Amino acid sequence: MRVLAGIVLALVFLAGLVFATLRETRAECEVCVAFEGDRVCRTSSASDEEEATRMAQSTACAALSNGVTAGMQCRRTPPLSVRCGG
Repeated sequence: MRVLAGIVLALVFLAGLVFATLRETRAECEVCVAFEGDRVCRTSSASDEEEATRMAQSTACAALSNGVTAGMQCRRTPPLSVRCGG
């Protein structure tokens, strides 16, 4: 009986985790950024397009820049393109 109760609780927990994860991801955006002569595109998912865009640009800038100062400059650079769906 204890084993069955443990299995049921584990399944309920996993179902809740999957539901919460799927509910949070409502937007996916691809952002292309040019910085210091290079260009890269990255995709991110988040609960809304604004957050997904910000995260994708941040990820792109991490690939393009070396150091904190360059990373901040890159994140302030307007993206070449933003394409969202979800």
